[in-house]
Amino acid sequence: MAASRTIRRRHETRSSAGENRLWPALAVVVAALAYAVLPESLLVGPRLAIPAVELVLLVALLVTNPRRLVRQTRWSRGVSIVLACLVIATNLVALAMLVRALTSGKPDGMPLLLAGMQVWLTNVIGFGLLFWEIDRGGPVVRHTVARDRMPPADWRFSQDENQDAVLEVSATSSVRTNWRPEFIDYLYVSLTNSSAFSPTDTMPLTARAKALMGLEATAALLTSLLVIARAIGAMGQ
Repeated sequence: MAASRTIRRRHETRSSAGENRLWPALAVVVAALAYAVLPESLLVGPRLAIPAVELVLLVALLVTNPRRLVRQTRWSRGVSIVLACLVIATNLVALAMLVRALTSGKPDGMPLLLAGMQVWLTNVIGFGLLFWEIDRGGPVVRHTVARDRMPPADWRFSQDENQDAVLEVSATSSVRTNWRPEFIDYLYVSLTNSSAFSPTDTMPLTARAKALMGLEATAALLTSLLVIARAIGAMGQ
């Protein structure tokens, strides 16, 4: 009994030695590459300017936490959020230019269709990064701080409410295992929101979470409609 209470207290204190840096870093690299190969008409400034800024910010963050996210300063948290916002903002500008290009008199069909796919992919990555950065104080806080000291959650995952389900389902609940969301969970939320244009199994709880998911879904819907409309128009030619 005493051992059980000790384990529970240890779980309440922290969840792990820190989240792995690899996957969010790879996501930033993919987003930078996707932007770098967009058609010239959709770029803001020189082709490599924005990707270079993104990669410089990423390198600065890697210096702070090269392998696992265990340390956080006001500076590093600010840079992390700025990086995610930069990915989103430049991608939304590219989307606006894509809308203008696809609705012009003679759009260059296939390159712009491929650009639409790149914009959609970057949309998923950018918002996934931002969700990951802001929920419950960010990745460092989520894995190193006791639950009663975390900021309020922005999203409610299924693991946060399945403790009363059948045994094989409740075995992975937050209550039983001290589960805490990682980057892949937020990337999945972003993917499903961009695909279904609405929340699926993870619900937004705060105004900012709802606003961000609404913005992402609107951008994804606009991108999809443009690509479909252009494809139908090409078939009719």
